[in-house]
Amino acid sequence: MEILETFGFTWAKFLSQVIIVLVVYFILSKFAFGPVLAMLEARRTRIIEGEENLKKIQEDLEKAEERVQSMLDEANQDAERLINDARDSAEAVRVERTKEATREAEQIVERAREASRVEHEAAMSELKRDFGRLVIDATSKVTGKVLDDDDQKRINEETAGQVAL
Repeated sequence: MEILETFGFTWAKFLSQVIIVLVVYFILSKFAFGPVLAMLEARRTRIIEGEENLKKIQEDLEKAEERVQSMLDEANQDAERLINDARDSAEAVRVERTKEATREAEQIVERAREASRVEHEAAMSELKRDFGRLVIDATSKVTGKVLDDDDQKRINEETAGQVAL
């Protein structure tokens, strides 16, 4: 115990200091450490929740990107289908117009042939009349006789039969 007295140790001071340390520890743990630890725990909880929310947001973003890509792919397929339909329709219209133009051209050619045939027949008829008149005029001048209607008719028929062009 001499050593204790040499260093100035007394039980009363020691116990009072232990009590003071315990009171300070109790006060600090109740009013300082408790709230600080609670605040740190709340922060840790919010950080964990934030990380979980971040993971959820990333998953939602990936799903949204997949949906957007899916919609883009579908839109591209629809656009391609519409383009192909338009091409097919245009080709069908082109073929129909070509057929229609061909029919119209054939009708025009047929009408032209018919008009040509009618004109040819009219020209031939006129030529036969003119030729018949010439034959009648020549015959009447050669024979010196005036031909009556029956003679002119007979000469015209014989001439028309022989001149079939």
